[in-house]
Amino acid sequence: MDNIMSIVMAIFGATSQGLIWSILALGVYITFRILNFADMSCEGSFALGGSVSAILVVGLHWNPFISIIFATIAGMLAGVITGFLHTKLKIPAILSGILTMIALYSINLRIMGQANTPLLGESTIISIVKGLLPAAKAIGMKDSTLQYWVILLVGLLFAAAMIAILYWFFGTEIGCGIRATGSNEAMVRAQGENTDRMKTFGLVLSNGLIALSGGLVTQTQGYADVGMGVGAIVVGLASIVIGEVILHKRISFAAKLISIVIGSVIYRIIIAVVLQLGLNTNDMKLLTAIIVTIALSVPVLKKNKTKVVREGEV
Repeated sequence: MDNIMSIVMAIFGATSQGLIWSILALGVYITFRILNFADMSCEGSFALGGSVSAILVVGLHWNPFISIIFATIAGMLAGVITGFLHTKLKIPAILSGILTMIALYSINLRIMGQANTPLLGESTIISIVKGLLPAAKAIGMKDSTLQYWVILLVGLLFAAAMIAILYWFFGTEIGCGIRATGSNEAMVRAQGENTDRMKTFGLVLSNGLIALSGGLVTQTQGYADVGMGVGAIVVGLASIVIGEVILHKRISFAAKLISIVIGSVIYRIIIAVVLQLGLNTNDMKLLTAIIVTIALSVPVLKKNKTKVVREGEV
């Protein structure tokens, strides 16, 4: 019974974390799926958002909500740098992202002045929302359980807000231009549009969302670390791929955005359950690679199976 309860609580905690990390996945989706741009700078942008948020809260005692806004702006600036390297200096997409990511490692160290910054005793978004609710004892709940509920609420609100904003934005002229650039860049140029500007806009939006997620993760886990973005791109891709496998690609744009959030939650649940079953934490990267490989293979296997069945009928 204790093991079952531990797994249930792990799933509950993973769901709340999945919602926070889903904002990262939405940012990765913009570059990798919409813009068709292999942006590796997201690992640096994620840590940048966490670093900026942490140092503003700890060092300057700013309101944590304001710190999230500045973390997002910092991520957008990182997107501008990647866009400049690619569009103006003509550096290949993947290399421009890698250069930004490497540079951000040193920048993040400069911002924090150390490898990590704890938020112990500082006000965070989670503590503020938690303070607005009745005490855990008053409602007969463990403090850790209330913490999960608060993170779940914050993650749900932010994820819903980002989906609404992205759905609106990609219906605007600029948003449609970004989508068109990712689909057929030559056609967009033939129509007289500036594709370099569209790419930069997409990178700015993507890295802003990723930095926002980094800031939120920092405030939920209670510290920022210079290496917290390592593997972030794989987490984002895993969420996207799992969401696409569950909900077919041929769905509305709004449903695609929702599927990414669902994919992020499912990915976190899988990780949490496997860890509860005794997986060594050092094997998490291997597990993530296996999950992504399986998720990517499912559509191909389905297609091959359908082809075999049709050939058999003929």
